[in-house]
Amino acid sequence: MSMFPDTEIWFITGSQHLYGEKVIETVENHAEEIATFLSDSESIPVDIIPKSVVASESDIWDVCQKANASDECIGLVIWMHTFSPGQMWIRGLNSLNKPFVHFHTQYNRDLPWEEIDMDFMNTNQSAHGGREFGYTTTRMGLKRKVVVGHWTNESVQTELGRWARAACALAGIQGAKIARFGDNMREVAVTEGDKVSAKMRFGCTVSGYGLGDLVEYVDAVSEEDIDALVTKYESNYELATPLQAGNEKHESLREAAAIELGLRAFLEEGNFNAFTTNFQNLTGLTQLPGLAVQRLMADGYGFGPEGDWKSALLTRAMKIMGSGLEGGTSLMEHYTYHLTPGEEKVLGSHMLEVCESIADGTPCLEIHPLDIGGKDDPVRAVFDTAPGSAVNASLVDMGDRFRIVANTVEVVEPDAELRELPVACAIWEPDPDFETAIESWIRAGGAHHTGFSQSVSADHLRDFARMAGLEFLLIDEETDAASFETELKYSEAFHKLSE
Repeated sequence: MSMFPDTEIWFITGSQHLYGEKVIETVENHAEEIATFLSDSESIPVDIIPKSVVASESDIWDVCQKANASDECIGLVIWMHTFSPGQMWIRGLNSLNKPFVHFHTQYNRDLPWEEIDMDFMNTNQSAHGGREFGYTTTRMGLKRKVVVGHWTNESVQTELGRWARAACALAGIQGAKIARFGDNMREVAVTEGDKVSAKMRFGCTVSGYGLGDLVEYVDAVSEEDIDALVTKYESNYELATPLQAGNEKHESLREAAAIELGLRAFLEEGNFNAFTTNFQNLTGLTQLPGLAVQRLMADGYGFGPEGDWKSALLTRAMKIMGSGLEGGTSLMEHYTYHLTPGEEKVLGSHMLEVCESIADGTPCLEIHPLDIGGKDDPVRAVFDTAPGSAVNASLVDMGDRFRIVANTVEVVEPDAELRELPVACAIWEPDPDFETAIESWIRAGGAHHTGFSQSVSADHLRDFARMAGLEFLLIDEETDAASFETELKYSEAFHKLSE
């Protein structure tokens, strides 16, 4: 599944005709050079396309309308090369429905101290023009990222790349289709949500389907296709002895393959980007989809268990943001704790559905009792997650708005070998410490299901939340419980007023 299909970011440069056409020509050449350089940067995942310099209100209006109408354009980088009067921008920016970043740079890195004349001063006014643009966008209350620094700086390219990935994620979930097999887990609150609000905020559609709709696809899978997929399983994974050909649970492996093939066909035919399942609704299936979900997530699909379509949406967005970066992204759950004083840890897992993109080494396909759902023992990939930095994020419906709660964490090795653990897992120490992180998460209403990533950072999520108009709360190494409680009150007040 392609994460960045036919997408581009437009590079818009502001100026005015006051300085003469020679200056406009110079600005045009500089803008093309910068855009080309950024487009070639390994830090930026999509093409940066330079557009003609905008030097009048009609120019600005025109480019904003074209950006709105373009399916390929997912956002704008806007740079003031000279002074561009702010009132020229108001009409166009008021109409713009694509995210933008205010890029505050200048063409030259160093001042040519001995050569500076009035022509140079008129042409190179980014420090001047950027403040006019900043005032205008602030006065208008527009949500945008501000990136400051010379365009050749690696840190600047990294910041633009993060923003571009967030823009790709936002574009990727607008019009996204989420298949919800069954309903929400009975009487659970946090996995529910307002699907109409989600359509209005994200542009996504959440559609419910009975298990019979899926079972038709599973039953239609041929034995030949099952044979071929089982051969892939045997090549790509270690197989526990009971699942190997000729042994007592091999048929369960074939059933898991049939479920994967049927589920994949359903999602592909319906052009779905994400999906949910529910262990309380399995009529017609022999086992809860476990391996199928893990492998589909590895291919880029978003997923949420127990009908949790918000987690499906978030994991899909995080999959897009992290595409091509080192590390993976998965559905995760705060499952249980290790509470030895001074050594507190969280064991994150789920019943079955943890994505193999975060696996440390080759997963092993195993079969174990599930003890819930009332079906046959399901097949699943079992593995540990490599140590390193990660982030957990939860998308929750607060009734009048959506909120992302994020916590930076450090994945660690288990204190002892997990010989009996029958599921994939990640073990982490949350920032800044266990008590502060968990108290703050609970105060913020963070859910037990999360998007977990070793490729996406809190900065990606902050950019995504800003451009999507979401409340964003971060728990990291700087967090203090009392201050976070105060921040939470201010944040709630601000978002209620702004809505």
